[in-house]
Amino acid sequence: MRKAGKYNNYHYNPKLKDKARYLRKHMTKAEIYLWKLVLCDKQMLGYRFNRQRPVMNFIVDFICKELLLIIEVDGYTHLFENIVHKNDKRQNKLESVDFKVLRYKDEDILHNIHSVITDIKNIIKEMVK
Repeated sequence: MRKAGKYNNYHYNPKLKDKARYLRKHMTKAEIYLWKLVLCDKQMLGYRFNRQRPVMNFIVDFICKELLLIIEVDGYTHLFENIVHKNDKRQNKLESVDFKVLRYKDEDILHNIHSVITDIKNIIKEMVK
């Protein structure tokens, strides 16, 4: 598959548009927290993030198209072995078209947001060097 970029709309999948819209309206507590406090309105170092965006055959939690950066929030269901395996395959596919994928657990976002913010900032700074 071709690398993600402007020329292919970052592998946007219009077939998942309605599901993505539903997920935007029904975000988890951790997703809302990360969105409101960190990612919306270019709060993260001036970069624009979208939430619940269809990419390939997936809906990613957050994406910065400019950086090809995806941020995923893992809730308790992500601890099940079959979900972990699916997430690994999904991450490998996204990385194969040049996306960088970051994963954070719900509890880290809800109880240790400052560490999450620092981590995201450091990774972005490293990416744009």
